[in-house]
Amino acid sequence: MPRATRIKPISYFKANAAEIMQELSEVGEPMIITQNGEAKAIVQDIVSYEKTQETLALLKILALANRNIEEGRYRPAKEVFSDLRKRLNARKTGK
Repeated sequence: MPRATRIKPISYFKANAAEIMQELSEVGEPMIITQNGEAKAIVQDIVSYEKTQETLALLKILALANRNIEEGRYRPAKEVFSDLRKRLNARKTGK
């Protein structure tokens, strides 16, 4: 659905809130709410919102990982797995 059809004035939102809520859950696209001709808010269904939040969290993790790599704060995978195996073996043997 084109974004232009997803832009509504606040008066429309107030008058059709229940209908809009149903549409949001069906379409899965956010709606832009305007006030005095200016975009003021985005309204979206909870499922889409949660997916967006999960995506942002993953992007933050990737950004932090990239920063760590750029700053030289990493270890080769072989070294990490070797340390993990040693720890596992130590637990198994009770050391």
